[in-house]
This record gives sequence, C-alpha cells and structure tokens, in this order.
Amino acid sequence: MSNYPLSYKLSWLPRLLRPSLGGDRSGFVAPAARLIDPSSMQTVRLAFVGDISAVANRNAPECDPAIVTLLSSADLVVGNCESPIVERPRAAMGTWLGTHHAMSERFLADALAAAGIARDRLVLSLANNHMLDQGIGGFEETVAALKRLGIRTIGAVAGGPVQRHAAGSLTIGFAAFTLWRNTGAAPFEERISMQTAEWPRDAMSGVDLTCAVPHWDWEFRHFPRNATRALARQLADRGAGLIVGHHAHVVQPVERIGGGVTAYGLGDFLGTALARPPWPTRIGSIFVVDVSADPATHGRIAAYRQHFFMRLRAGNHERLVPVEALGGALKRRVAARLETVFPISGD
Repeated sequence: MSNYPLSYKLSWLPRLLRPSLGGDRSGFVAPAARLIDPSSMQTVRLAFVGDISAVANRNAPECDPAIVTLLSSADLVVGNCESPIVERPRAAMGTWLGTHHAMSERFLADALAAAGIARDRLVLSLANNHMLDQGIGGFEETVAALKRLGIRTIGAVAGGPVQRHAAGSLTIGFAAFTLWRNTGAAPFEERISMQTAEWPRDAMSGVDLTCAVPHWDWEFRHFPRNATRALARQLADRGAGLIVGHHAHVVQPVERIGGGVTAYGLGDFLGTALARPPWPTRIGSIFVVDVSADPATHGRIAAYRQHFFMRLRAGNHERLVPVEALGGALKRRVAARLETVFPISGD
C-alpha cells in the first residue's frame, strides 16, 4: 500500500533507535543563521516549525517563554500537520500501537495557545504520509476541524499546486507536497499533493516569494540523500526562493541554492514517534526567515536563523526548552550534534 522502498523499510527501526550522521556532508557551508541583505528596512517574518503530532503527548506542551515570544513575533507561522484531527480514531488498533496518527481538535488548539501561535497567522501543510491514517473520513474531519479553528492549509489537491497566503504586506505562494504515502495511490493522490517541481509557471503569478514545503527524504538521518538535494535544485530552478522540508524527524542542514535558501529538515515540533524517543530526535528547530518588504527588493530573503530547542518529557506531555537553557551532559551532547550538522556558525 505504501510507496517506501524495501531498503527504507528495513532501515527504519535501526535509524529510529540510533539516528544517523552518515551520508554526504559535502557542500553544506551555509550557517544556521545569516544576514543576507542588511539594507532591508521593512521585513515580513515567517516562522517555520516541524511536524506537529499528539503521539508523544496526552496534554498540550509547556513552552519556554523565549519560544512563545519568538513564535508570537512572526507575521506567519508555517508547520506540518502530521496527524489527522479526529475526535475518535477510526483505526483504533493502529492508533494505539502508534503506526497510525491522530490528534484531537482540542489538543491542537491548546498546543497552539501554549506555543503562542495565533490561529489566524498559522498555515498547516496536509501533504504528508500520515494524512489518511484515519481514512478518507478522517481526512474530511481534519479539513473541517481546521476550518472551524480558522487555520489556513496547504498541500491538498483541491487548493492547486501553489496556494497563496498573505504574510504582512507580502503574498507567499506555497507549493506543498509529499513524496511518501502510507496508503494506496488512488485515494491518497486524489486528495493530497504529490506534485514535486512540476507546477505551472503561471501558478506563481502575483506572489512575492514562492516557498516549497516538501515532505521528503528518509527518516532519522541528519544529512539528506543526494536525490533530495537534486530535487531541491529542481525546485529552485522552478522559482522556489525558499524551501523548508519535513519528514526526517531530526534537524538537517541549511543550504544556499542560487539566491534562495533551503532548510532540509526542522525536526519535530511536537513528538511524532514515541513517548520517549532517542535524544537526537528530541532536538527540534524553528526556522525564522525575514523577507524584504521594501519596494525595490520585496520578496527577497533578508535574513534567516534556525533556533534550536529540546523536547523534554514532563509526565504526560512535553516541555519545549531552548538548547541554550539546557545543562550538564545533555547540553554537551546536543551541542556536539549541532556542531556536526551545522559546522559554521553565524549571526
């Protein structure tokens, strides 16, 4: 039913238990933060978060005030809705085992409030492999729940290959898609975008910045596969000035392609695998991008910065803490891992 290669399936559990630092590291010279255009006077702030799920949580998370302040400062927050939003799971056994995802409308609303994310400034991608975990009815319930909550969406076939959303004074064109599905091709591809770099040129008409939001690469690997990097170059050639990916569940590098920026993977925002996953999968990031709103340079990326945090266990929920606030051996391990993935620092 799924479209995962056999080698992927066989490596899934070992890589979950021990996320990999293997792979091709060459060419990743972009730092986790950079000021690109210091002349920009007016900017619009986009904040990207990773996968959002209730798998590791029964209640909403606790968020450090620094994270709340950061997210509340954004003109638009963009994330990946990794779980269908249903009141009663249709795939009861799979949901109990953790192979099928689900979260309630109340959980999502409470989690957003705890993180300081205003619903009217939030865009969630539906283009991921778990979106039909609760069947077609679960997908329809998800769409209805997000509409009730006043949350905008991207990544559904019904919205077209590039979906426009306002961010401050700018219009951002989002091209969200997934390479992976957990169900049969026909019901999935009728509802969820699996387009890659093949959107029509006129689909980007009237947008100030085109942003691709792919659900790609292989899970639990800090360095993306060469095929993923090749796809990033194709997306950039098609006009994507910003690319922010999901699915790996660990943080991945940033790469400059032409005049644009690619963040391959942000890790999870709220845990999607296990209640107590290995520590590298508990490192997440918030990717903040300031986009010029000046008349002469509007739509160009002026600066970006990846803010790293750790998801700590706190009873039946998670506590999100900036890496800087950690202490002891955990802080040293996290710092060493980040220095390996992001070898160049910058402000």
